[in-house]
Amino acid sequence: PHMRAFHFSWLGFFIAFFIWFAIAPLLSEIKLTLGLSKKEIWTSSIVGVGGTIFMRFLLGPFCDKVGPRVLFTSVLCFASIPTACTGLVSNATNLAILRLFIGAAGGTFVMCQYWSSRMFTKQVVGTANALVGGWGNLGGGVTQLVMGSALFPLFKEIFKNEPNPA
Repeated sequence: PHMRAFHFSWLGFFIAFFIWFAIAPLLSEIKLTLGLSKKEIWTSSIVGVGGTIFMRFLLGPFCDKVGPRVLFTSVLCFASIPTACTGLVSNATNLAILRLFIGAAGGTFVMCQYWSSRMFTKQVVGTANALVGGWGNLGGGVTQLVMGSALFPLFKEIFKNEPNPA
């Protein structure tokens, strides 16, 4: 069970980072399409990080009461909804609110570390936590490659002749 927890912990955190960072490589296009200022984009980024900080404070005590698995699943399911609604954003306020709710995904760090800490002995828990955290954080880099270098250029090519591609 400890290795299953290890792999699900880093995989869940990887997915969370993918959710959390999915919009970042698209911000330049969002800024252009919606006519947003640099300050409005910056504000949406700050709001997203603020949502993460709030969730991390909130989720720690809940891990003690409920455990990490149920919370992990709940937060990932919750954060996937606003991520799927990214295409519905029409102004700076919508973008900031969307990124606030997507920022909840960053709170999964608490469950990731809590889960692996509970499953390993003190002799190896540091290594286990470093690996699940590092492999989870890798999701942010993979997101940059997938969204910025593969999916976005592909969709731009597919919809280039559409009168309103956004």
